[in-house]
Formats: sequence, C-alpha cells, structure tokens
Amino acid sequence: MHQVSDETAEDRLYLRALSIRHERGVGLWMPIMWHLALRGHAGAMIELADWFSGGDSAKEIGKAFDAFSAAGLYYRAYRKGDARAARNMAVSCFNRGDMAGYRRWLRYAAKAGDPQSLRELRAFESRLWHSAARKLRRLRPVQKRDGFS
Repeated sequence: MHQVSDETAEDRLYLRALSIRHERGVGLWMPIMWHLALRGHAGAMIELADWFSGGDSAKEIGKAFDAFSAAGLYYRAYRKGDARAARNMAVSCFNRGDMAGYRRWLRYAAKAGDPQSLRELRAFESRLWHSAARKLRRLRPVQKRDGFS
C-alpha cells in the first residue's frame, strides 16, 4: 500500500518550478508555470504576474480583461479565491501611484480573507513606510502600528 498525500501532482510541479527559479535548480521554470497557469493553478498565475509586473509601470501590468497580462493573471487568481493575488495587485497599484486601484484591490484582498489588507483598508493611508513609497514621494516614517518598532 502507498500513502495518500494531500499534495497533488500540480502542487508538486509548482514546487519544482519554484525550486528551479529560486534555488537555481536544473530546468526551465517559466514553461512549467505557464503550463500550470493555463490549467488554473492560482499560485502559478501569481508567480507569473509577479514576474511580469517587475517594473510596476501601467504598460507592464496591463489590463484585467487581458488574461495573459499581469493584471489579468492576478484577477484570475483572485477569482479562484487567492487573497495573495489581490494583495499583490494592490501593492503594484500603489507602486505606480494608482491610489484608487490600490484601495479597490485592498478591498478585494480583504473580502478574500487577508487580515493585513483589512487593517490597511480600515486605516487607509496614501503614504507608507517602505522604500517604494520614497520613489513616489509618499514616504512616511515607520510607526509602531507597522509592527517593526
């Protein structure tokens, strides 16, 4: 008899692709991620969207209706119930100065069950403490509520 595992073949393939990408394993990670994303694997969609939205410009992010753009991948992963996709899209909106999009995607992440997004939404701030905010001239000092002081 063999053991029953909660991990599916898709999850094992996803972990293998992450290992290839981050630990410099043997193989090509992007074709594996595309294979999984086209089959609806939310983690693979988020990983590809993070890769494509590296510069956070509006051109690189794309539109949510374009399924193969970063915004489209984030949106499809969010629709599958992944709060991390909405959270990443919110951060991407903030990093390119889109405060309306930032707030909208924070709301989506909070609805999907992300407690940190819910806290940020309740105390909505257009100025944050991280270095990306410095580039947008939206930097503020780190405070106790940020959990670092």
